[in-house]
Amino acid sequence: MRETTAREAKNRFGQLLDAAQQGPVCVTKNGRAVTVMLSVEHYERLRGSAWEQLTATMDSLGEQASASGLTKAKLDALLADES
Repeated sequence: MRETTAREAKNRFGQLLDAAQQGPVCVTKNGRAVTVMLSVEHYERLRGSAWEQLTATMDSLGEQASASGLTKAKLDALLADES
């Protein structure tokens, strides 16, 4: 991943935008990574991937709960239990 300082990013913002179209660019401040710039296409791809992963995990957990005998009524009772 390309890396640039915050000062360089400020002074060469247009070039940084172009670079981010090619791949993520890490922006550092005082030697510490503070942000990553990336294209909208890359962001949307990451966001979609995370959503698909979350959905798959939730489906898997639901199947495991059903296989273990958890019903909506039992879940409601567990959630209502304040002990």
